[in-house]
Amino acid sequence: MYELGLAALSLLIWVYLLGLRGQFWRTDQQLQEDSMNGHNPKAETADFASSVCVVIPARDEADLISVTVRSLLTQRYPGSLNVFLVDDHSTDGTAEAARATAKALGKLDQLHVIAAAPLPSGWTGKLWALEQGIEQAMALKPDYILLTDADIEHDPTNVSKLVAKAVNDDRELVSLMVRLRCESFWEKLLIPAFVFFFAKLYPFRWSNDPNSAIAAAAGGCSLIRREALVRIGGVEAIRHALIDDCALAHEIKSSGSRRIWLGLTSATKSLRPYDSLNTIWSMVVRTAYTQLNYSPWLLLGAVSGMTLVYLVPIISIIVGVIDSNITLVLVGMLNYALMTVSYLPIIRFYGCSIGFGFCLPAIAVLYTLMTIDSAVKHWQGNGGAWKGRVYETPGGY
Repeated sequence: MYELGLAALSLLIWVYLLGLRGQFWRTDQQLQEDSMNGHNPKAETADFASSVCVVIPARDEADLISVTVRSLLTQRYPGSLNVFLVDDHSTDGTAEAARATAKALGKLDQLHVIAAAPLPSGWTGKLWALEQGIEQAMALKPDYILLTDADIEHDPTNVSKLVAKAVNDDRELVSLMVRLRCESFWEKLLIPAFVFFFAKLYPFRWSNDPNSAIAAAAGGCSLIRREALVRIGGVEAIRHALIDDCALAHEIKSSGSRRIWLGLTSATKSLRPYDSLNTIWSMVVRTAYTQLNYSPWLLLGAVSGMTLVYLVPIISIIVGVIDSNITLVLVGMLNYALMTVSYLPIIRFYGCSIGFGFCLPAIAVLYTLMTIDSAVKHWQGNGGAWKGRVYETPGGY
C-alpha cells in the first residue's frame, strides 16, 4: 500500500504539471520567423528603426568572439546599431580578434572595445562587465540595449525581430532562450532536459503574462528598453546575482508595466560546446545551489521532489513486477507515459532521436547529483566558480 500511495502521489503531480503548470512542456512560445515578412504593417513604422546598443561581456573568448561579432555587425536592421565589447581581462587576444573581424567588415566605427576595470567587491564578473558596457552605451541614448553573450551566433534578422516584438507587443524586455548546441551524445542526453527543467521552474507563458509574478529571461540574448533599465537602477540592482538573467527579469517585471517576454528560437544559436559530461556538469553545478537560495532544506526538498516525480514511476513498475502487483505496474506505467509525453516536444525541437525521450528518469538522476555537488562545493567555499574566479556566496566558508 505504501508503494501504491507514492505512485498515486507521483501521478497526481504529473497531472498537475501537464494540466496546470502553464503548459511549460510546450514549445509554442517562439519568436516568429515570419515577423519580418512584410505582413505586419506595424513593422514598417518609424518606431521599428529604434536605435540599439549591443553589450557583450567577454573573458577569454577568442575562439568564438569573431563569429559573434560578425553576426551582429552584419545584421539586416534598418536602425542604428552599435556593439560594445567589454574585454574582461582576457589573456587570449579576445579584443584583438573582435577588432580584426570588424576591420575586415569595414565596420570598425560600430565596434567599441572597452577594457574592463578591476572587479570590485560585491559584483560578479559578468555583471561588472555589463555595467561598464552599459554606462558607455547610455551616452548614445539608445532606445534599446541588447545584452548578449560572447558565444552567440545571431540570425541576420534577430535584432529586427527582437525590436519588432518589443515595439509591437509593448514589451520592456524581450529575451530568447537561444538554441544550445546539441551535437554530441551528452548534449543530446542532457541539453534538452536543461531547457525542460528551466521551463518547468519558470513556465514561459506565466513569465509572459503581466498578471503572473513569475519572471524569467535568458542572459544569452535579452533586449531591454532603456527606460526600464534606468528605472531599476541598471544592473547594479542585481550586481551580486549569479543567475543574473532571471534576477533582471524580476526587477523589470516587478517595477514597471510587468510586460516582459521570453521565448525559444532555433535561428539564433549558442556556439558553446558541451561535448562531455564534465562540461555540462560544471555548467549546472555553478548555479544549481544558488537557485535553491543556498538552503539545505530546499536542497532536501528538491532531491525528494526529483525522486518522487522522476524515479518513483520506474521504481513502481519494477516493484510491481516483482510483487505481481498489476495495479502498481499500471500506475507506474501511466506515470512514465505522462513523463515521456511531456518531454517529447523539447526533444523534437532539438531534433534528437525519440529514444532520448524515454531517458528522463536517468537524466533526472544526473541533474540531482549535479545539484547535490553544487551544494557540496558551496559548503567547501568553491561555489560559483567560473573562468578562474570564485564568487562569494551567502553562507559560504
